[in-house]
Amino acid sequence: MDNGERAMERYYDVNRRCWDELVEFHAKSEEYNLEGFMAGESSLHSVELEALGDVSGKSLLHLQCHFGLDTLSWARLGAKATGIDFSETAIELAREVAGKIGVEADFVHCNVYDLPEHLDGEFDIVYTSYGALCWLHDLSEWARIVSLYLRPGGTFFMAEFHPFMWVFDDEDKSELKVRFRYWSDGPEYYESDGSYAAPDAVLENRGSYNWPHPLSEVVNSLINAGITIRELREYPYSVDITQIGFMEKGEDGYSRIPDYNLPLMYSIKGTKDSK
Repeated sequence: MDNGERAMERYYDVNRRCWDELVEFHAKSEEYNLEGFMAGESSLHSVELEALGDVSGKSLLHLQCHFGLDTLSWARLGAKATGIDFSETAIELAREVAGKIGVEADFVHCNVYDLPEHLDGEFDIVYTSYGALCWLHDLSEWARIVSLYLRPGGTFFMAEFHPFMWVFDDEDKSELKVRFRYWSDGPEYYESDGSYAAPDAVLENRGSYNWPHPLSEVVNSLINAGITIRELREYPYSVDITQIGFMEKGEDGYSRIPDYNLPLMYSIKGTKDSK
């Protein structure tokens, strides 16, 4: 193992410890509303529901599933769903929730990049969403994994926070101020208590590493991996009210920045051409 590989292993170990600790706080949070989910509510949003339509009988692979609420929501809609995540604590909770609500889904504990060592087969749909890509250092390899598991003719769909918005100070409560770089050649290290879902949490593992990915990198990585882009959309609203410090939630459940019309999220829908 060279120095680069050792450094990457350390980055992911730091992030894994952080996410292991966050599981307990997120499971109790209003954002995830686990009690409502157990009672039958869905964690999915109109963006992904409208994009994928009827998933009944289709096999679906959910990358970076946290503790599996989206995975199980797709399963409730009839998909044969499999979720993967690098946090063992999250996967344990996902399996526990699945058992309690009586919904069948498979969950795999591993890093996205190690998935070929743990899972075989191809899927009708490969799905990922909201705050997932910033935890990955190599999008070319990520896209290769997507293509590997997507059957010919299958659909890839992702919804993500727009990378343009990550340049702004998310703690400023009054105006938009540029704080971070759009293009980056390495990981950004952050330390903070709490999270988007549990802002008052006091964490032992306060640090984490993120990798900014411009939109062009995401699109080109997928194209180079053999995914044909069918649709790229941008949205002036977000599922996350904490994305900017003075966002307001609308009646439709999405949050917006008052007096600004900026891209807060984007989605990509693609297919893998038949052989």
